[in-house]
Amino acid sequence: MKIFLSLFLSLLWPLNSEVLPGDPYLIVNKETNELAYFEDGEKLYHHPVATGKTETLTPEGEFIVIVKAVQPYYRKLDIKGGDPNNPLGSRWIGFDADDTDGRTYGIHGTNNPQSIGKYVSEGCIRMHNEHINKMFEHVRIGTKVWIVKEKTSIDTLAQRKGVLDSTNK
Repeated sequence: MKIFLSLFLSLLWPLNSEVLPGDPYLIVNKETNELAYFEDGEKLYHHPVATGKTETLTPEGEFIVIVKAVQPYYRKLDIKGGDPNNPLGSRWIGFDADDTDGRTYGIHGTNNPQSIGKYVSEGCIRMHNEHINKMFEHVRIGTKVWIVKEKTSIDTLAQRKGVLDSTNK
């Protein structure tokens, strides 16, 4: 019984916060406005993004995906999901930055594709809808998100975290 309880609780409460080989992982580099998704030592997606209009708006650090939504509702202006005026686009991947509930900071699509590559958001990370639509199915609740601002490549950052096998650039 103790072994079963230990195994069950370890699924609910991770034993450590280290990234394990093969774990899914998202890296956002605000310096280059790029996002990459890694799984099983490989880079599966690498896309341009838009980040905060000031350096402090998009939080830096390591976070965890805690919410996912298809056709997200935009609470601030009461715009239903799927509406062409919805600035959140077609998908929402929310993470727990600044002790929020995954509904304040997120990676999402956009109804303004010209903004990608720029510093224009209120803190979220914007992607082209077609890019987030493809990546959305791979990203699971519990996936780690690391947001940094460094003059280095996504691959170098991923190797530093141990999520990219050096033979899989």
